[in-house]
Amino acid sequence: MSSARLRTAVYPGTFDPITNGHIDLVDRAAPLFERMIIGVAESPGKGPALPLDIRVDLARKAVAHHAHVEVRGFNCLLAHFVAEVGGGVLLRGLRAVSDFEYEFQLASMNRHLIPDVETLFLTPAEQYGFISSSLVREIARLGGDVSGFVPPQVAQALQDEWQRRQP
Repeated sequence: MSSARLRTAVYPGTFDPITNGHIDLVDRAAPLFERMIIGVAESPGKGPALPLDIRVDLARKAVAHHAHVEVRGFNCLLAHFVAEVGGGVLLRGLRAVSDFEYEFQLASMNRHLIPDVETLFLTPAEQYGFISSSLVREIARLGGDVSGFVPPQVAQALQDEWQRRQP
């Protein structure tokens, strides 16, 4: 593998929505790589609360303080996306032991599909370990305050989306 590919990390996910935990991982991983790409998966099978274009825009705003981090939406196999952007490392977050089995399966499958790409696992800072996008969505849907879990523009986008869905 070329050294340029090893210096490019891809952080994939649906980011529905991007949380402070995701941003923490980006903040800590970004200095390790010359280029970092947040790949926002369309994932229609998951029925995302926010459309892809809004998730991409919110992620861009959330990581704008990193000049060498870019955000791109994708709707193909992750292996194809990684090849398209020239990634050499997949960044994945592990919040709890319960995440490990699923992430281990993904890493093994990705190793089979893209054998020249390594997977790097990072754990979030302790104060973000309990935050998940699904919990944030549910709190927002029920009218709760999510401002401690996401950037302000994300909290506003969630509030707007749930208000739009009200009859």
